[in-house]
Amino acid sequence: MNKINRAIRSFWHDEDGLGTLEILLIVAVLVIIAIAFRKWIMKWVQDLFLSANTEITDQSGTINSNAKSISP
Repeated sequence: MNKINRAIRSFWHDEDGLGTLEILLIVAVLVIIAIAFRKWIMKWVQDLFLSANTEITDQSGTINSNAKSISP
C-alpha cells in the first residue's frame, strides 16, 4: 500500500503527470458533453445521413432498358 501512495505522489509531482491529467480531464469533459447531448447528436447525425441519402437519390440517373441513353 505504501508503494501505491508513493507512486501516486510521484505521479502528482511529475510534470508529465500533470500533462496527462489535463488530457484526461479534457477527455472526461468531452465524454460528459457527449452523454448529455447524445439524443441531439444522434438526431443530427440521422438528419445528416437522411439529407445525404435524399440528395444522392435525387441526383442519381436512370439507365434505359436499351442502355443507349442515360437520363440525369
